[in-house]
Amino acid sequence: MDLEHLIGQKLLLAFHGRETLSPEIVQSFMKYHPGGITLFRSLNMGTLEQIRALTDSLQRLAHELNLPSLLIATDQEGGQLMAVGDGTPLPGNMALGATRSTELAYKAGEVLGRELSALGINVDYAPCADVNVNPRNPVVGVRSFGEDPKLVGELTAALIQGIQFQGVAATAKHFPGHGDTASDSHHGLGIVPHSRERLQTVELPPFLAAFGADVKLVMTAHLGISSIDGDNPPPATLSKNILDGLLRRELGFKGVVTTDAMDMRAIRQGELLREDCLRAAKAGADLLLMTGDAQDHDRAFEALLHGAQSGQLAMDELQVSVERISRLKEWIASKKMSPDLGVICSPEHMRVADEIAEKSITLVRDRNQYLPLELEANQRIAVITPTAKDLTPADTSSHVKSKLGDSLRACHPNVDEFNIPFSPARQEVISVLERACGYDVIIVGTINAYVEENQARFVRDLLQTGKPIIVIAMRLPYDLAAFPQVSTYLCTYSILEPSMKAVARAIFGFAQMTGQLPVSILGIK
Repeated sequence: MDLEHLIGQKLLLAFHGRETLSPEIVQSFMKYHPGGITLFRSLNMGTLEQIRALTDSLQRLAHELNLPSLLIATDQEGGQLMAVGDGTPLPGNMALGATRSTELAYKAGEVLGRELSALGINVDYAPCADVNVNPRNPVVGVRSFGEDPKLVGELTAALIQGIQFQGVAATAKHFPGHGDTASDSHHGLGIVPHSRERLQTVELPPFLAAFGADVKLVMTAHLGISSIDGDNPPPATLSKNILDGLLRRELGFKGVVTTDAMDMRAIRQGELLREDCLRAAKAGADLLLMTGDAQDHDRAFEALLHGAQSGQLAMDELQVSVERISRLKEWIASKKMSPDLGVICSPEHMRVADEIAEKSITLVRDRNQYLPLELEANQRIAVITPTAKDLTPADTSSHVKSKLGDSLRACHPNVDEFNIPFSPARQEVISVLERACGYDVIIVGTINAYVEENQARFVRDLLQTGKPIIVIAMRLPYDLAAFPQVSTYLCTYSILEPSMKAVARAIFGFAQMTGQLPVSILGIK
């Protein structure tokens, strides 16, 4: 390859388009010779048939331009981050953590890999190998398998093996660990203040497990690590000490390193993005994950090209980096399976989702022994749930409508459902509180009430009615700390339909609750 084609292979572009390739993306292919494309739910995802046609068009364009085959990547984690919305609704990583089952994690990986392969997508930005030890972590949360590094490592390795058995390259993220931050790197740079010893015992073990499972890619975190880079550290994405020193030399990772999205605010934007793209490449990033801004594509390409021409980006390092990318593409080509679209949400895959959901349901307490519910046909249940919303750009929850009411209604005929805003103002819930008093049992779902005080206050108000209250944490388990007086508390770790069906069945005694908390709840034993 000439220099311009070498530079292009280091770029993962993105674009707006579903049905056809726009003239702009065709021009970008001709100009930048990209190594791959990232597909985003908001930019590219429609029907399954449309996605498959789009990936075929992209590979055909690369072939027509005599470019190497493309890496086509997306975020398909399961749970709260599903770029392919019509994929099998797997409950997600923390639900898997509650099952303690490497077998189910492997099966989940197989489902993810097989379905992406059917769509022509050959790289999955999954799994999260982050150890979620901070209840206020706004961006990881249920995307993590839990707080125990050993468990996280075991499930990370199993999920990777399942994905890659289907010929799709998995990505362990976010190196060197995003689980103990209280900030979202989509919005700014977080700092991890921990010592090297702490990193070795908590953050790094899951990544070592991922390397043992032959994970093909690692994604960097836009986090500063003080114990490695001193005061005012750069994001790990831009740190040679972390990418070349820690990841490559100390830990021995031989695969492809991709950045997290370069439009996140922990990375400088506008014209300063040029410098940070070059810094990432010099630090050891093989691939730069760009989003849909054509100006940013130009900035990244020109920055790397000028860096190579001026000697700032060493030619031998550039060639070794592109060789790693080429080996990844060769591995993908050797594993190509291309199953039919019919595998997506097939009965086999749905059984995996249902099994994970059923085995993840966790009964934290039932002090008043309300469970299993045994009601007369005329007794009434009020079900109250908050509207799901995207709590971070790495979230697709806003596309999900809770099926908790429908699921409970399948077990008991007399169920009415009420929906409240995610952060309900006082006047928005007064009528719901008044009406709930007329029911025999109140079941309330919460979504991160631990950090959303208006939700927590609403639950505390419900407790004052004197009615039997059952609280279901439908996302993070930490919510109980916001209303510790609740007597009956369950966790689903997911708002997706399999989890709602599973918890409804468990409440009525049709299934055992065998899930175990994968994280600690402050002040709760």
